[in-house]
Amino acid sequence: MINIPKGTKDVLPQDSHKWHYVEETAREVCRKYSVREIRTPVFEHTELFLRGIGEGTDVVGKEMYTFEDKGGRSITLKPEGTAGVARSYVENSLEQLSLPLKMYYFSPVFRYERPQAGRLREHHQFGVEFYGSVQPSADFEVISLAYEFLSKVGVKVKLELNSIGCPECKPKYNETLKKYLEKNAKKLCPTCVERTKTNPMRTIDCKVDACKDTLQKAPLISGHICGGCKEHLNITEKYLKLAKIPYNLNPRIVRGLDYYTKTVFEFVTDALGAQGTVCGGGRYDKLVESIGGKSTPCVGFGLGLERLLMLMDALKASIPNAPVPDIVLINQSETAFDTALGLAIEMRKNGLAVETDNMNRSVKAQLKYADKLGAKYAAVIGESELVSKTVDVKKMIDASSKKVSFDKIIEYLTNS
Repeated sequence: MINIPKGTKDVLPQDSHKWHYVEETAREVCRKYSVREIRTPVFEHTELFLRGIGEGTDVVGKEMYTFEDKGGRSITLKPEGTAGVARSYVENSLEQLSLPLKMYYFSPVFRYERPQAGRLREHHQFGVEFYGSVQPSADFEVISLAYEFLSKVGVKVKLELNSIGCPECKPKYNETLKKYLEKNAKKLCPTCVERTKTNPMRTIDCKVDACKDTLQKAPLISGHICGGCKEHLNITEKYLKLAKIPYNLNPRIVRGLDYYTKTVFEFVTDALGAQGTVCGGGRYDKLVESIGGKSTPCVGFGLGLERLLMLMDALKASIPNAPVPDIVLINQSETAFDTALGLAIEMRKNGLAVETDNMNRSVKAQLKYADKLGAKYAAVIGESELVSKTVDVKKMIDASSKKVSFDKIIEYLTNS
């Protein structure tokens, strides 16, 4: 037997309706915010991620699925959705559309990391990107959209908010932090020592116990951001208060990708044990420019659907049941099957979900199958029904029935 690759997971027929529910809810919330869908390729040129995400990040350094294609080009399965959207924005001159341009996507993403609960080597992201606005109101709208979506699917989260500065104040802070980390290098884990050279800010959210005491005393970005960044954060907070969205200012929220500037945020929960991030995002005003486009302010978020569904299950969030057939047409003979199939064809044209017997089973087995499917109605068509052109339509929930003519059965089911 050939097994599924490690770090991947099948979405089985009995579970797919949960995915549909989450995706349809996300689409509906996006519609309310006038956000339109964008679809980008599963793989991109590796250079996009080196320039967009940053060579010093864990994603680029350790987690990407990169290979050389038959033309000798370096190709990478996308590890996140934002860089691909930025590439599409530049390549397709989307700045010519009305701004701000609001986009969302559902996409598989690939990261070579140790598989764990809700974190797979192939997982799926829902992401939202707003392009073109420098205003804090855009940051607020993105956060508000994420909050509304998570609330609608029954997930209780805490919003953690921070500013990591802009190109004016962020480099100065990084230099201050780097000096502190170098001074205390012997107290840090090997990963933090490496990050000191490549991306000092990433050390702040290190989870290694041995580093915690040293990093607790490290200088934080909140004491180093410039006046413009402070004002941007303050206005974002004002809008969150206006919308009654609870939040906590957390100077240790830094995010893991190089393209972030100013606002960063995470929606976190402890429903799966230790506190973990459900959704994360922020502002990345230099991303488009870094891959060759015109300077374009952007803000957005991404969340993993597998982890979200695990969380919904842990919280016993209400998910609609899987769709069931409106009716199962049961036949007693080959001639009756032909009639049942003809009725099914007309019913489906009128929007009804119908099942017929494709297994040549007995009437008893067909009734059992209808019950197993959770069908709303069942109707047995035999010789007498063929003559009278009427059938007893049985309501499965209480076994009550009504005699209905063949030419009225669609109307009866539609209005029931």
